[in-house]
Amino acid sequence: MTQQADSPRTELAGRLQAIQELSGRSLRELQRATGISSSSLSRYFAGRSLPPWSAVVALCKVVQRDPRPLRDLWEQASRLPPPPPPARPTVAGRNDLPLDVADFTGRRAELDAVRESLAAARAVAIDGMAGVGKTCLAVHLAHQLAPEYADGRLYLDLHGFTPGREPLEPASAVRMLLAALEVPVASGLDGSEELAALWRAELAHRRVLVVLDNVASADQARPLLPGAGASAVLITSRNRLVELDQVPPVSLDVLDDADGIELLQQAGGPGDRVANEPDATAEVLRLCGGLPLAIRLSAARLRHRPGWTVGVLADRLRAGSDHVDTALSMSLRQLDHAQRRTFRLLGLLPGATFDDYAVAALTGNTLAATRGSLEDLVDSHLVQQPQAAVYRLHDLVRAYAGRVAAAEESPPEQRQAVVRVLDYYLHSAAAAGKLLRYAYPDEAPLPCPEPAEMPTFADQAAALAWFDHEYPNLVETIAVGSDLHISRLPRLLRPYYFRRAASADENRLLDLALAAASRLGDAGLVAAVQADLGFARYSAGRFPEALQYYESAAATMPDSAALAVRRGYLHQDLGETARAMALFEHAAELFDRDGQPKGVAHATAFQAWAAYQLGQLDEAAALAVKALALQSDAEDWPPPITALVTLGAATGRTDPAAAIEHLTKALRLAREDDHVQNQAWCLNYLAVALRQAGRYDEALADHRTALRLVEDTEPQWAVNFLNSYAETSLAAGQTDEAREIYQQALELAESTGYAHEATVARQGLSRVLTWN
Repeated sequence: MTQQADSPRTELAGRLQAIQELSGRSLRELQRATGISSSSLSRYFAGRSLPPWSAVVALCKVVQRDPRPLRDLWEQASRLPPPPPPARPTVAGRNDLPLDVADFTGRRAELDAVRESLAAARAVAIDGMAGVGKTCLAVHLAHQLAPEYADGRLYLDLHGFTPGREPLEPASAVRMLLAALEVPVASGLDGSEELAALWRAELAHRRVLVVLDNVASADQARPLLPGAGASAVLITSRNRLVELDQVPPVSLDVLDDADGIELLQQAGGPGDRVANEPDATAEVLRLCGGLPLAIRLSAARLRHRPGWTVGVLADRLRAGSDHVDTALSMSLRQLDHAQRRTFRLLGLLPGATFDDYAVAALTGNTLAATRGSLEDLVDSHLVQQPQAAVYRLHDLVRAYAGRVAAAEESPPEQRQAVVRVLDYYLHSAAAAGKLLRYAYPDEAPLPCPEPAEMPTFADQAAALAWFDHEYPNLVETIAVGSDLHISRLPRLLRPYYFRRAASADENRLLDLALAAASRLGDAGLVAAVQADLGFARYSAGRFPEALQYYESAAATMPDSAALAVRRGYLHQDLGETARAMALFEHAAELFDRDGQPKGVAHATAFQAWAAYQLGQLDEAAALAVKALALQSDAEDWPPPITALVTLGAATGRTDPAAAIEHLTKALRLAREDDHVQNQAWCLNYLAVALRQAGRYDEALADHRTALRLVEDTEPQWAVNFLNSYAETSLAAGQTDEAREIYQQALELAESTGYAHEATVARQGLSRVLTWN
């Protein structure tokens, strides 16, 4: 055994892990019981950091054990040097920084000031007026400092000053940054303070450089600042963030004449035009207000017009009034008609980023023509391209494009352009959603024309990647869409939400969809959205509201097989299993009437599950086999996971080996489908089968893994697994743990309305008393 394995620190970590296993609690539950953050607990259990003695005492209290036997071991570990920070190969090379500008000029004093402040405080706020070069300086310095931050260089635009867009909420910003570091976040962790604590804990043991661009206020930035550790943050803002008293400010002014001349010379291309025309150069700098953005745009015009003198450029600029708009309009006038039209319509696009397909829809042009225009606009410094196939506009440029569109496009033309891109997002979301297997797809034809050009998706992974990237833009379209778009787009996002466990967003957007459908006066659509809202409320554990929406939907579409299945889920969890069984059976009949064999298999699988819940094991197994047989001829759809789980659960007592085989297959399918809740469900019942086979250690491990999976997505789902976990603990002779887990199950079931699970928990507690 190595010296590291024998060290007191490692031994103490092992003893603390044993305490966690003895408690039977997840990290989140231990956090509530001890007041110690889950990220700290994770480091203590892994041996990455030494807990204070008070934390050891708190953990021992959870399992009612005397902490004193651990005191000597803790003191030995305290005398050891801390372990080196763990290697994190999955994110070590991550670099989200935009491209550094090749012609960065001057700012030597400001760069030195930022470096010094960053070394002292690990956070610096760079402020200044629009177009003064705050982002360029921050990105330029971040590239220079990149070798010092091996764990990652992150960039996030907080849209504090983006026209027509609300600033990014701190909680959303933290979630995005944690996702960049591949740190899972439980959906129940919604508060900014809780998320900020998790973010600080992650930065504490990494060396990460974060650029927070376009910060609106101190309140927006404060939760994103680092705590302990070596990570650092560069902030840019048009406002002086005086409330951030721990963050030194560095203010940028316009470029002085020398730096302005140097930038104009570098960006203006080869030749001595700038040096040979000092008076005209001074006039260009005056008209550009010394703003690097305006100077760079003016220089681009000079570079692409080798026949011009600087005096000609000054004359053209002098005709305008606003120096920024003058520079932008100067760039715009050098474009042809199609390029100018593309540029001004970009000011109408919802969302922060866009691709060529969205722009083709916006303009009505072919994809090839659109790509050519975008390339020209990038070359003209009017459009930015932070990564391949992704474009964006600087906030000043976006505002200017919007003003040009308002001046040169009639209101009907502007609206038609926006409608075209909204139609594009509807059809693209529908196409991507079809690759994400979902039991209740919206198969109604979309009431809008299909775009001429749309992206293609090779497989489910490609469709999910598209949703992940475009999701912020899809949400933005709802803010500007018509009732037609608002009522339909959230329904098309349901397959995505089903995999990403984003019930909060789903409920919010479906509320908007219901209001839009009501305004349209479409009774069928209203009922369909009500059915979706019922399922969204059910997924969020809001059973009374779910029941109301289901009843309203059923009044309009009483013969909906999909609605009958959804209602069955709810009544089963309410403890009305016989009612659920009848609904599943009715759904199977309706699916059969409509010639939908997949639907029949799906409803039959849930009939089997209801029979299992009623203790009718033979019938449950027979129905599960029937469901699998019904699905066997459908090559484009896997066997119902519900049927496999039910078959495994129903046969576990009589044939544990076969049950384990069925459940292992179900788990494989759930993993292939990238569905976390189904993975947890399969793991839980695989653990039950392992318990029935007498393999208690493996069973307990799978129970814990199932709970960890749902803890990171929808915590209320744990109610489906705690009773099984408690029963396995009881079978393994861990009566104290079983009693505690049954009690947790009872409390969670009663608080969320899961009557069936509450009954099972009460029965389990009674058995524990009898066992003792």
